[in-house]
Amino acid sequence: MTGAEAVRSKVDELVRRMKIPGIQYLVVAPEGIVFEHTGGWADLAGRRQLTTGTTMMAYSMSKTITAAAVLQLVEAQKVGLDDRIDLYLESHPYGPDVTVRHLLSHTSGIPNPIPLRWVHPTALHEAFDERAALASVLIEHPKLSFAPGTKYRYSNIGYWLLGSIVERASGERFPSYVRQSVLAPLGITPQEVGYVIPDNRDHAKGYLEKFSSMNLGKRFVIARELIGDYEGRWLHLRDHYVNGAAFGGLVGSARGFGKFLQDQLRSHSVLFADGTRELFYSPQRTQAGTGIHMTLGWHIGAVDTARYFYKEGGGGGFHSMMRVYPSPGIATVVMTNTTGFNVREFLDEVDLRFLSSTEGYGNSSSSTPWKLTTSEQRSWGGSSRISSVSGRLQGWLHTRGATARK
Repeated sequence: MTGAEAVRSKVDELVRRMKIPGIQYLVVAPEGIVFEHTGGWADLAGRRQLTTGTTMMAYSMSKTITAAAVLQLVEAQKVGLDDRIDLYLESHPYGPDVTVRHLLSHTSGIPNPIPLRWVHPTALHEAFDERAALASVLIEHPKLSFAPGTKYRYSNIGYWLLGSIVERASGERFPSYVRQSVLAPLGITPQEVGYVIPDNRDHAKGYLEKFSSMNLGKRFVIARELIGDYEGRWLHLRDHYVNGAAFGGLVGSARGFGKFLQDQLRSHSVLFADGTRELFYSPQRTQAGTGIHMTLGWHIGAVDTARYFYKEGGGGGFHSMMRVYPSPGIATVVMTNTTGFNVREFLDEVDLRFLSSTEGYGNSSSSTPWKLTTSEQRSWGGSSRISSVSGRLQGWLHTRGATARK
């Protein structure tokens, strides 16, 4: 059995055994799709199949796209990485020492309360006031957890504030800027990735597994109006939007995110100059010089000896992860319509089928300018599994199947 056949069999088995309702898995190289397999159901009760064009909530995978938007503005000299955020925000409670870099690298000290209730039903989206919602959150959570720059700690609020900075620096509403300056140049259509559900007829339902800790405690963390009906062993969560587009608002398909990943693998990105892309992948440090497993928009991980940059997204009814492997020059993305599926474990297993190939997939080779250097590899964990050092994935949830790691 070839690697591709083994992966296809793995995905089909997950669906057959109802470990997941539906799944999209994609492997890309600079030139195009290396492998793609989609299976299962977008709607269990309606028996609507999940296709390559079916959209799902991306949640925190949105943050890397937000970071790309910020770095475009840094390149255009409209934002300074080490500028105080006071220069771009009318008001905030976090004092004068937080910088743009701190927000991007999760070293700001801004708290990270569980954001599962920071959502609203789709019917209320047109009239929703995001700025008022952010202002309310800042009032409720006004204190820093530590001095900016001294530690790493994941913060959804920090990336929500980055959306406001993009608006101030660009003069555009955040979703509009990302649409025109990040997604459109890559040929990503609104049907593939965007901040609204493009077509309810081809958007997946999100589910919680009936026999899961998340389902048992759902009423403590999920708004009552979003809890739907059971469909067999799965609880349907009704369609909704995230209150903050910049920290978790994207809706899309694996193919759509695959186009972004392809651009990151090419010799020259469409989105920004080579130096800016190198900055995008530069590992960050605390003020004391301690390395953290974070760049200005990506987390740093490893499976066996293969290092990658990644972003995970998890929330009410969906779970996803995308990875960029500098060598052999491939990227992968998995999207599922269930909260509890372990996307890290899945990618650790199936990605190896393609990483073990003796052939390079494209022109993103060992000379890639943003590949970790030997000294950086030692500093960030050598050949160990960097991604498991903290034992916690960034994300929204602390569930049996998808433990949130900061």
